[in-house]
Amino acid sequence: MSRKWSENIQKVDNRTIVHFDLDTFFVSVERLKNSGLKGKPVIVGGISDRGVVSSCSYEARRFGVHSAMPVRMAKRLCGDAVFIKGDMELYAKYSRLVTDIIADSSPVFEKASIDEYYIDITGMDRFFGSLKWAHELRRRIIKESGLPVSFGLSVNKTVSKIAAGEAKPNGERYVPGKNVKPFLWPLSIAKIPLIGRKNYKLLRSMGVADIFTLSKIPPEMMMRVLGKNGIVIWERANGIDNTPVVQHSERKSMSKEHTFDSDTTDIKLLRNVVIGMVENLAFDLRRSGRLAGCVTVKIRYSDFDTHTLQKVIPYTSFDHILTGVALGLFERLYKRRVLIRLIGVKFSRLTPGCLQLSLFDEKPQLADLYQAMDAVRIKYGKHAVCRAAAL
Repeated sequence: MSRKWSENIQKVDNRTIVHFDLDTFFVSVERLKNSGLKGKPVIVGGISDRGVVSSCSYEARRFGVHSAMPVRMAKRLCGDAVFIKGDMELYAKYSRLVTDIIADSSPVFEKASIDEYYIDITGMDRFFGSLKWAHELRRRIIKESGLPVSFGLSVNKTVSKIAAGEAKPNGERYVPGKNVKPFLWPLSIAKIPLIGRKNYKLLRSMGVADIFTLSKIPPEMMMRVLGKNGIVIWERANGIDNTPVVQHSERKSMSKEHTFDSDTTDIKLLRNVVIGMVENLAFDLRRSGRLAGCVTVKIRYSDFDTHTLQKVIPYTSFDHILTGVALGLFERLYKRRVLIRLIGVKFSRLTPGCLQLSLFDEKPQLADLYQAMDAVRIKYGKHAVCRAAAL
């Protein structure tokens, strides 16, 4: 091993990071609404056979059901489960409630998704124990929201997240610095957050099953096999993660406007501009890990008369859904058929979330398609892949 990597592995992180994770969040919210669901296998997601599972209870997981699984397969595995379409509006409401509780108590926190939070409480031991503080905050969340929540407390984001996963359901796990490697190494490599399905299969084909084995692979080899991500995965297998907790701030909306060089009534051009703006905004949504719950379209005529129209929608980040809504609003809005100077699109009611959250009634293959297109855009630029109409 090179001297550089030898020095890195000895690096000691003296931060104190806690990761809070709301257990089976969608299911837990549904159980607050309907107490009769407690103790039963519950699956939230698409209720038609072409949908996918967004969340499932531990009772359903015992039958092999997991998130992102086609509903058709989930029905075969657990035919007695209660299937619920899901209510993103309600889930966002409870997510905001928990966010407000954490914001009221925490010095620095990051909302990683609709149901996950990182909090940097470094130095808090000087005043009161960090474990006691995390325990009391967890009790407050449970009391005020009614939702089960687990936390992991350790020296960095990776270890605290894995510890929170090991604490589930509805538990606590503290991993001090000296115990990081003994804690991590017996676990499956699937526990490392950065390892997706593709990397997992590749590493398993190499005979790597646990984090200990992964941690002993020379970092240079990891880079050859997995590229730059290989180094990050190797560091995390060795308990190294210097990623900071980024202070949370709620972004209320995102928008784009286009002012034409010459005022126009060209319907085809106007529609194509709307499609292009929606496509760019939807990519930005997915890249930032957000979903939109409202679409607004604005037009400004050549005399500067300006009109807007908006529609509240189920939370999504899919181009084809958002494009349909935006074009529908444009058709309703553009009635005068006179010259247009400017057109704009805005997404609002933003909430943290991922592709799977908006797949309640969509084909599972769509998630893979969007992820593949986004990977190309990230590598070659956001205009590398787009609809012909948006060119």
